[in-house]
Amino acid sequence: MITQPVPVNLADKLSQFSDLWSQKKIAQLNDYEVKLAKLKGEFVWHTHDDTDELFLVIRGRLTIQLRDGDVVLGPGELYVVPRGVEHCPVAEEETEVLLLEPAGTPNTGDAGGPRTKAPEPLA
Repeated sequence: MITQPVPVNLADKLSQFSDLWSQKKIAQLNDYEVKLAKLKGEFVWHTHDDTDELFLVIRGRLTIQLRDGDVVLGPGELYVVPRGVEHCPVAEEETEVLLLEPAGTPNTGDAGGPRTKAPEPLA
């Protein structure tokens, strides 16, 4: 049986969930997970010592607070937080983002705590 290749429709995937700060795995790229999330409010300050983290804003605005100054992203803009750089994502309005990072990377990095969640796969 031959399976027809199917593209991933981001709008369709984003319509399947409403919970905030919960990463949804939509694809695998080698050892990396491609994830979607909806953000609102402030997350936690944290660091990923072993990996960079890519944020791509699909809808809304995201501020990535850094100790050296903030990076503000709008739709269609991305920023890569370098490994070892402490950061804290903040979204004043509900914001939809695509994330790319190695599989198994904790969303709260070195901070841990109650907001740590493994990504959930989306069908």
